[in-house]
Amino acid sequence: MMSKGKVLLGLSGGVDSSVAALILKNEGYKVDALFMRNWEDDDGSPYCSIKEDFLDAVFVANQLKIDLEEENFSQEYKDKVFSYFLKELELGRTPNPDILCNREIKFDSFFNHAMNSGYDFIATGHYVRNKTLKGKTSLLKGKDKTKDQSYFLHSVRGEALAKSIFPLGDLNKSKVREIAKREGLITSEKKDSTGICFIGERPFPEFLNNYLSHNPGKIEDEYGRQIGEHKGLPFYTLGQRQGLGIGGLKDSKDSPWYVAKKNLKENILVAVQGNNHPLLLSKELDTINLSLVSTLEEKEFYGKAKVRYRQEDQDCLIQITNKKLIIKFDKLQRAVTPGQSVVIYKEEVCLGGGEINNIY
Repeated sequence: MMSKGKVLLGLSGGVDSSVAALILKNEGYKVDALFMRNWEDDDGSPYCSIKEDFLDAVFVANQLKIDLEEENFSQEYKDKVFSYFLKELELGRTPNPDILCNREIKFDSFFNHAMNSGYDFIATGHYVRNKTLKGKTSLLKGKDKTKDQSYFLHSVRGEALAKSIFPLGDLNKSKVREIAKREGLITSEKKDSTGICFIGERPFPEFLNNYLSHNPGKIEDEYGRQIGEHKGLPFYTLGQRQGLGIGGLKDSKDSPWYVAKKNLKENILVAVQGNNHPLLLSKELDTINLSLVSTLEEKEFYGKAKVRYRQEDQDCLIQITNKKLIIKFDKLQRAVTPGQSVVIYKEEVCLGGGEINNIY
């Protein structure tokens, strides 16, 4: 069989990238793999799985008889992803490091490494699809609606998308595990990774304690009455319920408390009671750092948008102006959070998105 080209696959030691490697090989590509090492601050901690993941990647590469290399992008990750993440938290915003990680590491540093090494394509185990027509590359949702990851890839530059292969885009997760089990891959039963991209699962507040300044202040209700004390505004996000330490207040309803606002000027955290309190709801937002998958001729149109990964697509009016998005939703949205990303769609096509700035 004639090779379809040389592909460098990001092999993470998980089931998705393992099956992606198998599919590419069966389809006739010349496949090599690369394990990315992007976090080194606490390799010895019980929450860091990089050693286990690397051993699994080695085992899968041996099973599939493909070459595996290891590349350290930890400095790039610190400079381009983690430092921005911490800076935004200090400014009272809540950034999404997984989106940054895809744009700056997987589809920039890794992509450039592959192109400079003579590969024709890169590949990953993401549940998305892409299509190039007349020199224009589109990003499409993965067929498995529960696993679609287009939200995380909306800001990847077109040049990288055009040379990316996503072997899992047309598959359901259950089918991927079925393939892995049938082929005897060691990762077939391995649970999916969660937590911050490359940093992994760990108690988040405890982790941030090592990197963020502590500036305690008052927690107030909507009427300005003090109801508690916070340990520093960067440790909280809008809509958060757990970890507020509010309870047993006189004249208080039994409803749980939620973070509704951050007053950076006075270092005050505002909390309200009730999951759908008016201070938690909004219908309009604008963005900074607009990223479009490709140029859009329409500057105003009805489409869909989501303000968090697991959210159902929401009907809205989309306006593109002055390098930003203005989104006007048909229905009230809960806990829209500055720093998070809003991503826009037309049916199956992911058009791009931006970082949420102001909410109304």
